[in-house]
Amino acid sequence: MRTLSASEAKQGFAQVIEAAAREPVVIQRQKRDVAVVLSMQEYERLTRLNVAEFQRFCDRVGAAAGAAGLTEEKLAALLADD
Repeated sequence: MRTLSASEAKQGFAQVIEAAAREPVVIQRQKRDVAVVLSMQEYERLTRLNVAEFQRFCDRVGAAAGAAGLTEEKLAALLADD
């Protein structure tokens, strides 16, 4: 992973975009990591992973709730505005 200062990134933004096509580029300000520039392909891959992981989490929670006796009707009653 390539690391640049914010000043270097600002001065050479075209090069940052080109480098991000190959690998993530970390931007630092005062020697602290503040941002990462990555390719759209990598961003979409990470987004798909996050969505899939969230769905697995929801499935586990739903299964545990079902095992504990929660039904669609009970859930609707809990969520109803009374």
